[in-house]
Order: sequence, then C-alpha cells, then structure tokens
Amino acid sequence: MASSVSALTTEEEKEQEQPEEGRFVASHHPSAPPDELFDISTTVDPSYVISLIRKLLPVDSRNGEDEKDSRHGGENARLSAGEEVWEECGCVLWDLAANQTHAELMVQNLVLEVLSANLMVTQSVRVTEICLGIMGNLACHEVPMKHIISTDGLIAVIVDQLFLDDTQCLCEAFRLLSSGLQGGECIKWAEALQSEHILSRILWVTENTLNPQLIQKSVGLLLSMLESQKEVEHILLLPLMKLGLANVLVNLLAFEMSKLTNDRIPERYSVLDVILCALEALCVIDGYSQEICSNKEFFQLVCDLIKFPDKVEVSTSCVTAGVLIANILSDVSTLASEISQDLPFLQGLFDIFPFTLDDLEARCALWNIIARLLVRVQEDEMNASSLRQYVFILLSKSDIIEDDLFDHQFDENKENKSLATCGRRSNARTLALRRIISILNKWNDLKDSVEKDVMEEHANYGNIRRLLDCCHKYTASDAD
Repeated sequence: MASSVSALTTEEEKEQEQPEEGRFVASHHPSAPPDELFDISTTVDPSYVISLIRKLLPVDSRNGEDEKDSRHGGENARLSAGEEVWEECGCVLWDLAANQTHAELMVQNLVLEVLSANLMVTQSVRVTEICLGIMGNLACHEVPMKHIISTDGLIAVIVDQLFLDDTQCLCEAFRLLSSGLQGGECIKWAEALQSEHILSRILWVTENTLNPQLIQKSVGLLLSMLESQKEVEHILLLPLMKLGLANVLVNLLAFEMSKLTNDRIPERYSVLDVILCALEALCVIDGYSQEICSNKEFFQLVCDLIKFPDKVEVSTSCVTAGVLIANILSDVSTLASEISQDLPFLQGLFDIFPFTLDDLEARCALWNIIARLLVRVQEDEMNASSLRQYVFILLSKSDIIEDDLFDHQFDENKENKSLATCGRRSNARTLALRRIISILNKWNDLKDSVEKDVMEEHANYGNIRRLLDCCHKYTASDAD
C-alpha cells in the first residue's frame, strides 16, 4: 500500500523537476504521466483525472507543496486550505467514478491505493465519506470491482468503517458492501462480514437509527445478503437469524407503518419498500420462512397496508404486501380464517390490481388470496344484509375485475412461462371467479324476497349480469 502511494509521489516529483518549456504547470494540479500510458479513451482529459488523484494523497505522503503553503498563514490555515482542495477534488472524482471509462482510468492510476491510505490515517468523517463514495461508484463497474477485491486488505478496511458513528459514512459503507454482495465475488465480501460483532453492528445500526436514508441503506445491505448466492446465505443467514434479523425487520415495518398512517412523509416511502422486499426475500428461504410467516404482528401489519386508502403513494409497497400475504397463507393457511370476514381487506386487494399490470406473479398472488377468502364465504347461510356487503364490493370493483380478465386472458404464453413461480395460483383465479359467480347468483335468487328499494340501492342488475357473463366466459375458456 505505502509503496504504491510512494511511487505515485515519486513520479510527480520527477515531472516537477523537469517541466517542459512553454508549458504552464499549475502548482495545485501536478502534471500527468506521458500520453503513452493511457490505453483507454475518455471524454475527460486523463491528465486532469490523474492530477485529481494526486491531490487526494494523504498529507504526510505529499511533496513540498504543503510545506510551501505552511509559509503562508500558519499550520491551521494550511490544513484548512488543504482540506478544502482535497474535498473539491474528491467530489469531482466521486462524480467521474460513475462513468465506466473514467472509473477504469482511475483504478489503473492507483486511486484505490490512495483512497485506502486515506481511510487508514484520516480523522475526518468528510474525507471518509468521499473515499467510500468514490469506491461505491467504482464498485458499480466490473473491472474496478475486480480491482477493489484484489487490492490487499481493502475489503477489511471498508468493513472497519461500519463502526463509525457518522450517518453519511455509514450510508456509503452500506452501499459499497451491498454492491460487493451483488457481484460475482460475493463470497469474499460475505466472509469479511461473517463475524458476530460485525453482523451485530449492522443490525444495531439498522434498528436504532432514525435517519431514513441510513435505514434504507442498511436494510438494503441485509436485502443483498438475502438475495445473494446460496453460499452467502449459508455464511450469513444463520448467524443473522440468531441475532434477531426477523424481529429487527418486523420492528422496522411497524415503525414505518406508524409513520405512514400518521405523517405520510414521501421520503419514507422508499424505506417502506426496501423493508418489505427484505421480508419477502426472507419469506421464501427454505428453513427460515416459517419463523417470519408465523409472526402474527407481521401478518397484521401487511394486512393493514392492504387496507391503506391512498395506495397510489405506496403502490409498490402494496403490491409487495400482497405477494407476502400469499406466501404467508401458503405456509400458515389457518390465518386465512382471521381475515375471511374482513371486507375492507377484500376491497383493498382489488384496489391493488391496477398497479400489477406488468407483474403476473403479483396478480396470481392477489387472486390466490381472494380465492382463500371467498371459499370461506357461506352465502347460503348468510342473511341478505351480510350478503349484500359482499355483492356491493364485487360490483364496485367489477371494472377492475373485468379489466384484469380481458387484459390478460389472451396472454397465455407469458402466463405459461410463469407457472413455475405462480404454482397453483393461476388456478386460484378460476376458483375465485367461480366463488364470485356463486355469490352473485345467490344474490339474484334473493331479489324476490328482499325489498325492492334495498335491492336497487345496493346492486344494479345490469352490472351483475355483465360481471357474471365475464366470469363465466373466463372460467369456460380456462376449462378448455
């Protein structure tokens, strides 16, 4: 590490000793290496990028320019000016690292060695944040990511930053680690994180921070662990579960649901999304799903989200909640009885359909839940008042039902390709429609025994006939 930094400094000293005649050499931007060292093209002058990297050298690794600054304003002035220049150059590199070509140029010119050296000596949280931010952008590209992994000791240095107490540093550290766990060399990152004190720290930060961005990044890291390769699951999931991962996620969901209900802060919607995604990922992992699916508080929270009135604001979260509930009921079918009479919940399920136009699995999940509810409706034993409530919901959502059936009944190829993920859920739609037919037919049978004004108030028979025809048509084509 130190030798790499020294090599860069030596090259800079050589160029300063032999300036080209007629060339302006700015004291704060050392000259670049000869052009023949550039083997990739870039829209930014490579010499400028390299000069920025040199300005990020730790103070005690630089040449005499700092000493020159110290003669003008004393030690405090020198450090202040140096930090300001460092931050300016670091932020430019942070932006440039988002571009693949620039990122590759940067790692070819020892930026990782420079950043690592800074992380090991700096006392500034701003410097740490910028170093992690640059590496986080570099990690988005394949070649720079390989350089990060191959740089001796760098992953360990990155993991050490998890024990800082600065919010922005932690956000950048979580983002960088998430990228590592999503890549082809995820095992090395998982092994660096597997000790109990590191995993405990991650969960502690996740559960105790009040900063929405940090919650999102920390849960995002947990999600990366859950969605990574099987080997990562074997390394990290068991210790995480022993440390209380499931409870941490449920507690976070409860907190965000209280915020959604009381405050409705738009910046928190993405936080709710990632928490639900993490819970969804946990629900489908063999050997661990039962613990989370049998958690009644969790079940109640996702059911409450289905009933949330303003779904447009949190549509993605509502769709995920629907998929979660379908998975939960598949594991713990007895819970269906607890919501079978919950009419606002049934209505909420239908309200989610418009947000699932391009998500066949989500639509299958919703129909699966609806079927489980409607098979528990005993229309032959209901009085007219109770039956009327079901009919009213079905008719009020008839356009949604018809749109779903008409829009997707001819998309057989797409549906067949998804049968592996939907399982028996596509059949659940047919079962749900048959139950709708039975409920509407029973209501029609009651028309002579119920007061005419009551019937007309709650059900338009033209709409009933149209919905019945649509359901009959779909179930008939499905049988064929």
